[in-house]
Amino acid sequence: MSLNISEILNHLHINDNNDAYSTGNQWGSSTGAGVKTITSPVDGKKIASVKLATEDDYNKVIAQAAGAFKKWRSVPAPKRGEIVRQIGEALRAKKQELGALVSYEMGKSLQEGYGEVQEMIDICDFAVGLSRQLYGLTMQSERAEHRMYEQYHPLGIVGIISAFNFPVAVWSWNAMLAWVCGDVCVWKPSEKTPLTAIACQHIAQEVFAKNDVPEGVSCLVIGDRVVGELMSNDPRVPLVSATGSTRMGKAVGAAVGARLGRSLLELGGNNAIIVSQHADLDTVLVGAVFGAVGTAGQRCTSTRRLIIHESVYDQFKQKLVKAYAQVRIGNPLDEHNHMGPLIDTDAVKMYMDAIEKCKTEGGKFVVEGGKLEGAEYTSGCYVKPCIAEVENGYKIVQHETFAPILYLIKYSSLEDAIEMQNAVPQGLSSAIMTNNLREAEQFLSFAGSDCGIANVNIGTSGAEIGGAFGGEKETGGGRESGSDAWKVYMRRQTNTINYSTKLPLAQGIKFDL
Repeated sequence: MSLNISEILNHLHINDNNDAYSTGNQWGSSTGAGVKTITSPVDGKKIASVKLATEDDYNKVIAQAAGAFKKWRSVPAPKRGEIVRQIGEALRAKKQELGALVSYEMGKSLQEGYGEVQEMIDICDFAVGLSRQLYGLTMQSERAEHRMYEQYHPLGIVGIISAFNFPVAVWSWNAMLAWVCGDVCVWKPSEKTPLTAIACQHIAQEVFAKNDVPEGVSCLVIGDRVVGELMSNDPRVPLVSATGSTRMGKAVGAAVGARLGRSLLELGGNNAIIVSQHADLDTVLVGAVFGAVGTAGQRCTSTRRLIIHESVYDQFKQKLVKAYAQVRIGNPLDEHNHMGPLIDTDAVKMYMDAIEKCKTEGGKFVVEGGKLEGAEYTSGCYVKPCIAEVENGYKIVQHETFAPILYLIKYSSLEDAIEMQNAVPQGLSSAIMTNNLREAEQFLSFAGSDCGIANVNIGTSGAEIGGAFGGEKETGGGRESGSDAWKVYMRRQTNTINYSTKLPLAQGIKFDL
């Protein structure tokens, strides 16, 4: 497939010098915060530049969003859902172009770029159905001729802080649900991948304009951490959904909590697959290699650790080494390649440092890592996926390194394997590979995995939008996407209606006048 990046940028309304914020049709910026040049980790070339928002820019956007909320919340939810349906159709029409831009700006493989846009389309479909199911409950009152029920109302402005590794999908998980719930959104994308965000803002706004949606329902603010800090400390933003590192999440959670706001945090992962002696090793191989190598190990659900039963350890290690020799690394726009670059040279440095720390602690590399050199790797962001034999207690193993480093750990009993899997600060995704029903059930029980996601005979990476996505411990505890995750975007209200001619009090209290 031949991809012309210049044509794609033009079709997605991205110019060489993009504005810092948008409230819909209105784009603008000041020059006080500077201009950032966005280069591709694929080839090191400049893609475009973008102005960064100032505090005044941010306040203009919030004011516009606050006004839009008063109108948008009055639109019936199924009609809001119809508009989201149209956004899904618009994304279908732009899937190839937007997917290619995701790949070029972020560095993930073209297939994963397309997959990310498909994930956006899927959440639109989910949100359309949800728009007719924002249900409450009816309860029985202890008082005669009284009715009790609960309902959900829109919150207001939802702030969305997204990360570079899924530059558009995570925004859509939040925005599509928030919109059908009656909220408005202010999106701060990663400063490393703002161009895909600009493209999405244009796609959404074209649909909104056709449907006379108020200016300010979909807003975009491009900036550095200062914008995130403004949003986190802003009482006008009742919910901040933030995706990123645990360090960042702790700062956001503390700031939002200090003003008694709500935060939805999707933070680090240190995900393990337990490989039982009862596993189909060929199935394990596919899940493990994609989990470790996909997106160059830059998914929060990437497989970091393989905890392998001692009886199949050597056999499976040999399979892994052979499979890694077949991994093709290079330009992610070439669909023959499995793995593209890391996001930038800072990520390469963290990867190299982690390898050295692992060796210092006693790790033995069975597949050596390192930076790739040569004409095809001129951006300086390409590295080799590597495999090390380690102990679970190594400090570097306890740490999440956002890179394709896979740790192998040996176990003798399932109880020991589960304990090792849980013995890290993070708690996002987990898996067991086994054809033994008892092992599978034990892994999924209260005494099993302590992660927000626990799979059987599926890897740690690649969640469907129908289930609630999120994790425990230092992963933050948030839930996005499917199931009943919509409730976080709404405020809950309990209602009691007295249709009698008397006013009885609860608990039988007497108060006669």
